[in-house]
Amino acid sequence: MTNSSMQRPADVQSAGSWLARHGLGDGPPTPLLTARLAVRRRVRLLGSVLSAVLIIGAALVQVSDQLAASSFGGFGPYGGMKVLVLSALIVGLLLVRTLLDTWVRRVDRQAGAALARRAAHPLQPGWRALLGRPYAVFGTVTFAGAFALGASALAVGEGAERPAAAVLLVAVVGVGVGAVLQVRELLARPVVAEDEVSLTADVIMRVEDARASTEPSVLWSLPMVLVFGSAPGWWNAAALGFVVLGLVAYIAVQTRTPGAAAMARHVLGVR
Repeated sequence: MTNSSMQRPADVQSAGSWLARHGLGDGPPTPLLTARLAVRRRVRLLGSVLSAVLIIGAALVQVSDQLAASSFGGFGPYGGMKVLVLSALIVGLLLVRTLLDTWVRRVDRQAGAALARRAAHPLQPGWRALLGRPYAVFGTVTFAGAFALGASALAVGEGAERPAAAVLLVAVVGVGVGAVLQVRELLARPVVAEDEVSLTADVIMRVEDARASTEPSVLWSLPMVLVFGSAPGWWNAAALGFVVLGLVAYIAVQTRTPGAAAMARHVLGVR
């Protein structure tokens, strides 16, 4: 995995750009960094594709259900299957995301096992150093908002809305537990570094991975996919407000919080 002869030119170029963007571009990327950055780039790309598949798939399910309902006088045979199909989409998304996170950890372990020497540093950053209070608060509020939407839909829903709301609650809890476990794993992960540059890069990747665990796209999508349109009007307005206000807050957090490189240098005590 870290053999230079196996590195793709595109991966090497991307790793070099990443290093330069974080102020670490004095030399070419090592095979260690190239492998670790390449898998993260692919995982984030696949994550974006999965979110798009979820939204498009849910839209197709909703359209098919409406067509079936109009054809059968509001009692289409497909209506009872809608929740099951949407549930399958959600479960598939969460499962694939778990497998992608496992892929990243496996590449990191393989890269660490191939090191002839390791950089020495008493590195054990806490959650505040990796995630930061603003991202932690944002992630917690986003989770609480999605859970509240699911609970309210379950409380007032009727017919097919209640199963959909139950699926929403289970999915939100699954996303929240996954995020907590990911941050916990980042806190306990051993250092994978062979020199000062790769040590700084290791911490930057930890910070980026921790912040990625709070990305709200899935929690924003779940209420819109499962319940939006079939719930009461006030609930639909609340779901839209949840997304709009969350987007404003997310931009503010990203703008006002130091970047991953600055946080990493603070953790390491370097300038």
